[in-house]
Amino acid sequence: MPDLSPEFLQRLRDGAAARDRDRELPRAEVRELLVAGFGSARVPAEHGGEGVDLATLFARLMDLAAADSNVAHVFRGHLAVIEMQNFEPDAARRDAWYARALAGDLVGNAQSEQTATSDLATTLTKVDGELRLNGRKYYTTGSIYADWIDLSARYRGEDHQVIVSTRTPGVESIDDWAGFGQRLTGSGTTTFTDVVVDPDLVRPYALDDDGFRHPYLMGFFQLVLLGVVAGIGRAAVDDAVAFVQPRRRIFGYGGEAFPREDPLVHTVVGKLSSAAFAARATVLEAARSLDAGLAGYRAGEPDAAAFTRAQLDVYRAQQTVLPTVIEATAELFEVGGASSVDTGRGLDRHWRNARTIATHNPSVQRLRALGDWELNGVLPLFNQPQASASAAASASKESTTEGAAK
Repeated sequence: MPDLSPEFLQRLRDGAAARDRDRELPRAEVRELLVAGFGSARVPAEHGGEGVDLATLFARLMDLAAADSNVAHVFRGHLAVIEMQNFEPDAARRDAWYARALAGDLVGNAQSEQTATSDLATTLTKVDGELRLNGRKYYTTGSIYADWIDLSARYRGEDHQVIVSTRTPGVESIDDWAGFGQRLTGSGTTTFTDVVVDPDLVRPYALDDDGFRHPYLMGFFQLVLLGVVAGIGRAAVDDAVAFVQPRRRIFGYGGEAFPREDPLVHTVVGKLSSAAFAARATVLEAARSLDAGLAGYRAGEPDAAAFTRAQLDVYRAQQTVLPTVIEATAELFEVGGASSVDTGRGLDRHWRNARTIATHNPSVQRLRALGDWELNGVLPLFNQPQASASAAASASKESTTEGAAK
């Protein structure tokens, strides 16, 4: 797939505000992207895909998010499943997922549950020789559009990755996401009722604890979110310019006083432009860091330090991209008066969307982890953000591959 066509991006951009206002799910737009190959861009060339590097993938993702951040966000789980295949030891399983991506299949994501603890209530059990899945997931981004759903479930006392086809009886996704932003990502509820599961699509998470897969995928998952936010920053610039250029008066001035000639408006738009540039550049640099770690792994020379560095670079990017874009999308309204808050324009959606994405993996936790690394050499512990110093003391900058898996 070449870069996303300007014609498609313009069509997507033109309808974004109305879709957000009317809660119109972009089903056709998501399918158009799949047919065009957006979901298979990372499939290696030797398997029939483009095999683009991560910087190229994230550049496209940010362009897509600038047109409609919801559509870009839908692909988060799908892109991650394709990345997982870099660490898949079973060639047949890997090739099957590459083939599905090339055929235009989409994978949704369903990990979280609305429970008081992080213990999984979704279960996998064996009934009459068949594996049966039962449970309810929330924040199931992309699943309402998907052909497959990647989820977590408890089986025989362990947490497992389970992937099911959405065509299987008992799978139901509904659009009940109640957040004020990213309202079209399908991040609502998905239920699984006695769903028959293919045993080949079940695996314990413990098999993946090799010291490389976890930090890489955690960085990748987070960077997709940052890429979407960076795209929102660009959308704020584009919409500010489109709002200002045709206007013929400024509040408080009689007659004609073109806002596009006002130095104060210049300053606001200049700040928006700078914020969008900084966010995009930061995401691309973090993508190159992830690519560097993966390159050694693919070449048979895995380097735990490179994977750690990449994960930390994504954490650092989070501290730049989120506040930069959130502030810029709030300041967008300084380019105009009360007409800038007209619901028909939908300019508020940029701040709402960026602020909503920023609640995923709160940056304050990552900031603390960065400080602990710099001061004490303690590696980020995804499932124990408040781990004591004594519990984490064994993880240092000189950690072995085994230590890096924690």
